[in-house]
Amino acid sequence: MVIAVKTKVKVLIIDDSAIVRKILSRQLDEFLGIEVVGTAPDPYVARDKILTRQPDVLTLDVEMPRMDGITFLRKLMKSNPMPVIIFSSLTPKSGKTAIEALQAGAIDVICKPGPAYSVGDACRELVEKIKAASRARVAKLSTPQKQVISKLPQLHMVETTNKIFAIGASTGGVQALTHVLSAMPPNAPGTLVVQHMPSNFTTSFAERLNTECEVSVKEAENGDRVIPGRVLIAPGGLHMLLQRSGANYYVTVKNGARVCHQIPSVDVLFNSVAKYAGPNAVGAILTGMGNDGAAGLLNMRKNGAYTIAQDEQSSIVFGMPMEAIRQGAAKKIVPLVDVARTMFPLAQM
Repeated sequence: MVIAVKTKVKVLIIDDSAIVRKILSRQLDEFLGIEVVGTAPDPYVARDKILTRQPDVLTLDVEMPRMDGITFLRKLMKSNPMPVIIFSSLTPKSGKTAIEALQAGAIDVICKPGPAYSVGDACRELVEKIKAASRARVAKLSTPQKQVISKLPQLHMVETTNKIFAIGASTGGVQALTHVLSAMPPNAPGTLVVQHMPSNFTTSFAERLNTECEVSVKEAENGDRVIPGRVLIAPGGLHMLLQRSGANYYVTVKNGARVCHQIPSVDVLFNSVAKYAGPNAVGAILTGMGNDGAAGLLNMRKNGAYTIAQDEQSSIVFGMPMEAIRQGAAKKIVPLVDVARTMFPLAQM
C-alpha cells in the first residue's frame, strides 16, 4: 500500500530587513504544510535562489535596495511567473504602490506590523494566503491587462435608477474588477463593490479605477447615493450596506465584527442588497479565497436577483465562486471576459 505524502509549500522570503527575514523564517517553519527554502535581502539575490531553491510562493517587500519590489515583480511575471504575496509596511503613501503591485501580478498583500519584532503576529494570516497562493492560476494574472476590453454600449433610455449591481471579490480581484468595471459604459447602473483589501489600499484602488473607467469610481462614504454611472468601493476595515429611502438607494458604512473572517464582507453587502433591492439587483462573485459572499449571493437569488459566478478557468483563486456554485447561489457561471456582458442585458429587464 502506497501512502501519498502531502508536499509542503516551499516559500522564499525577500526582505531587506535581516530581523524580518529571521523572525518570519522561524515563524513560518512552525506551521504545518509550509517550508521556508531560503531568504534574500534583495531581488538580485532572490533571482538566483529562485533558480536553485525552486520555491512555490514568494513573499516580497516593496521598498528594497538595488531594485524595488515592483520592478522585480514585473520582470518576474514576464520571465518566470509565479505566486507572489506582498508583505510590506502599508501606509496611505504606499497604498498606491501596493495597488501597482497587485495590478502587476501579485496574488495578495498583507500589512507588515510596525516593529520588526512583531512580524510573527501576522504569520497566521500570511500562512493562509501562502497556501491559497500556491494553488493560484498565475498564468492568468496578466490576462485582463493584456486583453483588449470590449466597451459595452450605453444603455438605452430605460429606468436604470432602481437597478443595482453588486460585486464581490478577493484574491485576484484587482485584475478581475479592473476588467469588469472598465467595460461598463458611463450610464451603467449604480454599482457596489467589496474587495478584500486593507484600509490603506481601498482609497488608492478607487482612485486608480476612476482614471481607467468610464464610470465614476470612489471609495464609499456613509450616506453616498447609489446612482447610475457611479461605482462605490467598500472602505477597507468597514462594512458597506445598501439602504433605501423611498425611491432612493444609498449606502451606510460602519464598523462591525468580521464576517467570514473579513471586514468589509461580501456577505454583508449581498444580504443588504437582497433585502432592499431584491429582483432589481444583479450580483456577481469573482475570484477569491474562502467562502465570503456565497451565502449572501444565495440570499440575493432567493429574493429574485440574477446571480453570476466567475468560472474556475478564469479565476486566479476559485474558492469564493466555487462555494457559491456549490450552494446553488449562482444562476449563471461565466468566464471573466463575459461577466460584464452578462450583467448588462439584465439592467434593462
